[in-house]
Amino acid sequence: MMRKLLLTALFSATLLNLTMAQDRVVSGKVTSADDGSTLPGVSVLVQGTSKGTATDANGGFSITLASGESTLIFSFIGYKTQKVEVGSQSTLNISLETDITSLDEVVVVGYGVQKEKDLTSSITTLKSAELMKTPQGQAMQALQGKVPGVQVVNSGAPGASPTVRIRGIGSFPGSGNTNPLYVVDGMFFDNIDFLNPADIESISVMKDASAAAIYGVRAANGVVLITTKSGNKNMAPEITYEGYYGTQVAQNVLKMANAEQFTNMAVESGVLADAQYIENAMQRYGRSRINPNVPNVNTDWYKEILRPAGIQNHSINLAGGDSKSTYAVGASYFAQDGILDMENSYERFNLRMKLDYNATDWLTVGGNVIISNATRYDQAASAWNVAYFAVPVMPVIDELNVNAVPTRYASAQTLGYRDGKNPFPYMDYTKNLQRIRKVLANFYVKFDLMPEQKNKLTFMSAYNNGSTFLNTRNVGLPYFVSDALQRNISTISKSNDTYFNQIWDNVLTYNESFGNHNITAMAGASFRDESWEYLTAAATDLITPDQINSWYISRTGAAANTRTTSDDGTRQYGMSYFGRVAYNFKDKYLLYGTMRADGTSKYQDKWGYFPSVGAGWVVSEEDFMSVPAINYLKLRASWGRLGNSSVAASDGNFTTSTVNVAVNGVQYAGTLANNTFTYLKWEVVEETNIGATATILNNKLTLDADYFIRDTKDAVIPVQVPLVGGTVRRQVGVIRNSGFELALNWNDNIGSDIRYNVGLNIGTLKNQARDLYGQEYIDGGSAEFRQRTIVGNPLAAFFGYQVLGVYQTAEEVAADPTAVAQGGIVPGDFKYKDQNGDGVINDADRVVLGSYLPTFSYGANLGVNYKNIDFSLNLMGQNGNKILNRKRGEIIWTPDGNMDADLAINRWHGPGTSNKYPSAAGLRKSWNQKMSDYFVEDGSFFRIQNISIGYSLKGKELLGVKVPQTRISFTAERPLTVFQYNGFNPEVENGIDTQTYPIPAVYTVGLNVKF
Repeated sequence: MMRKLLLTALFSATLLNLTMAQDRVVSGKVTSADDGSTLPGVSVLVQGTSKGTATDANGGFSITLASGESTLIFSFIGYKTQKVEVGSQSTLNISLETDITSLDEVVVVGYGVQKEKDLTSSITTLKSAELMKTPQGQAMQALQGKVPGVQVVNSGAPGASPTVRIRGIGSFPGSGNTNPLYVVDGMFFDNIDFLNPADIESISVMKDASAAAIYGVRAANGVVLITTKSGNKNMAPEITYEGYYGTQVAQNVLKMANAEQFTNMAVESGVLADAQYIENAMQRYGRSRINPNVPNVNTDWYKEILRPAGIQNHSINLAGGDSKSTYAVGASYFAQDGILDMENSYERFNLRMKLDYNATDWLTVGGNVIISNATRYDQAASAWNVAYFAVPVMPVIDELNVNAVPTRYASAQTLGYRDGKNPFPYMDYTKNLQRIRKVLANFYVKFDLMPEQKNKLTFMSAYNNGSTFLNTRNVGLPYFVSDALQRNISTISKSNDTYFNQIWDNVLTYNESFGNHNITAMAGASFRDESWEYLTAAATDLITPDQINSWYISRTGAAANTRTTSDDGTRQYGMSYFGRVAYNFKDKYLLYGTMRADGTSKYQDKWGYFPSVGAGWVVSEEDFMSVPAINYLKLRASWGRLGNSSVAASDGNFTTSTVNVAVNGVQYAGTLANNTFTYLKWEVVEETNIGATATILNNKLTLDADYFIRDTKDAVIPVQVPLVGGTVRRQVGVIRNSGFELALNWNDNIGSDIRYNVGLNIGTLKNQARDLYGQEYIDGGSAEFRQRTIVGNPLAAFFGYQVLGVYQTAEEVAADPTAVAQGGIVPGDFKYKDQNGDGVINDADRVVLGSYLPTFSYGANLGVNYKNIDFSLNLMGQNGNKILNRKRGEIIWTPDGNMDADLAINRWHGPGTSNKYPSAAGLRKSWNQKMSDYFVEDGSFFRIQNISIGYSLKGKELLGVKVPQTRISFTAERPLTVFQYNGFNPEVENGIDTQTYPIPAVYTVGLNVKF
């Protein structure tokens, strides 16, 4: 018996020893081949199994291999995947090389991901590192000049969101917005002004219809997918701080006429009142000792109202994970003061948390919460506009203006001018406060329905909730400067806007590979509930108007019957079904298709259907394509249909007035007004895209090229109702945007210490109306500044006369038949082009003067890394767009205001002095006030967008203490902009400059630290 027990124990020990010998632990470290830095979060997978791990914060890993397992696969985004035969080794030190082509990199697409090499559509992705080079509070500002086909129009106002246009505009002005759809971790938003750029992992811009059609009725203007940062599995806790502090400085400050130039213009105008105003100023403020004919006041109003302003951003994040879970939590603070010297600022606090947990092999749950709380003191728009017109012969403060309260501000009315233009009362006595709170909450559950084959068949159900609470208070304080510049009683208005958006997505995904065939299929359903509520109230006579805590309706001195209130609200429901199939054969032939059916309660027509198809051919995989210089070449084509649901359903309702008509010589009197109504629905956009993707010269040069045609087939346009004085909006227009886009990027190194990259992107755009339902044209703008849409021309193009120059002499006037026919023309007046040659200048001589949309845009970048030093430079520009300098026109109609120095200096004041601007007297004549290309200027510009230089400390010691991974940087944003337009900045949202807030240059010092 004892012998049997000993034999059994010996056998068991031998078996245990053999079993343990079959399992072995392999450990090591993964570093970057570029600079030797450790790489956390690298995936380490045992080939042929679903078993794996990830490197920790120091790049280390440890994994157990069973008998027969001998190959490890190391993969990381931006690096080449590497397979390693372990053999008998127990320690591995792996060095991963940068993947310049990044064709295996995963790209976020609608309701899933795809490898970049499998794409058949046009998608551009920017990573977090690129976003953080731009010291701005809005992430989309970082895209300016970096994505071909995307126009970003910035605003310098604190907290203002940029205008983003993807491949032109496809809606008639006033019929629907042209902003893209933003999808943040699955939730829909109209903008992403609440996000801190430091919290964003990537931004994917889906430019063509094939990519965006999966979002159906909301995707007509393109889709921008935002993915926020997450933790990684088996990652030690990592704390990251990213921040900067800097200053904003007004650049290209418009030079206005000084006191002497203004006086000369007043005298030369020939208007006695103008000369008298100057005399009044000299009597009130004295005469200049340099020129006794000029008042002893020379106020530069822009210098008075502008200031350097601070900007700062700080974020701290904690991320990590174990074998079953990942986490990322963080907080951030952003603050920006305005360069207008008043209570003008934006401040935002953010909190975020993102968790994922693998409860079992087949069940994963997770959630994501972002809370944003912002406060914005908005600038008084009128103050900035008034500064342009304020006369330089008037000071800011006038101690002689004893009736002014509470501050003795000067008023031009005391000099005789009709208006009392002075920007400071508008700045000091008007307060605009906004409080914006946004909450994004996302919760999901994911089932792996075939856990033995990881991620082959999965089902995910996600609930997304987006809430926005906007509280606005506008307070006008009482003051008196002059009869034309006063507010005799304080006013207050308050409004609360509440938006709720709930989306429930359910998505089933299937992946299968058999032989040379690879298929990915997705099907899903989505349910939406969107609501908006609005409440507003107003009153007068604040009891303590200087205290913000008393800015409440109930604390005013107004009688109850003088207080006003109103409210409004809407609610819409939606249901969608969607699917996608992607197929590739031998990674050579690619097919792609999506379909979305959108149902909505918003319109009379409830359902819309939005398909797309795409195909790709990897030519470089063909046997006949053996060109050594070409490493990869893919040709692709796609088509898709999109919808634009921003069209208001009520836009088809219009009250018209029947006019008098004559039939067979008999006139019939008009009747009472009547209502006209047409049913409207979403606009439909169809787009065709043809493109190519290539890498050549040992993967050093990458190329992406696209040509697109995008047609809005059911564009909402105003249509004249026959025999009726009015128009009604109908879906009968056709609008086309077409263009070519090219992106080139060269990556290389010089020796082992210097790495560099050079990039260039260009884009062209042709916007035109193709069909206006038989109408010759549609007018827009104002009677003075006409815009007109004509078939074959851009939407809302500027429309007017062409100026050939200025008449120099009386002989030249007499020799011109058109001037003689007009009568009253004198030297110093404009000479207009007689387009039809009939010898008369009239409406028939007006032509299209240009569009506010650029026809050509470009961007370039340079990046250099030398050891621990990095340098980057970004350039951008645009051409072909026009700007209506409306503020110049308003000078003509309000002759008691100032003007820019270029006009004052280069006016005509004698033969040969100017062929550009009329005389001072001519500015007052209606002949020279016609809408013409005098007011429509070239909006082209070139800009140094960003310069950044940084120094990194990696594993260094300072005073015997190891310094964490640290980068110190200096950044200059928009330090130089070159243009000819007579304004602060050529970036004007809709091409009409009424004194928009200037965009400053920004200089910052930044610090990034990882613990």
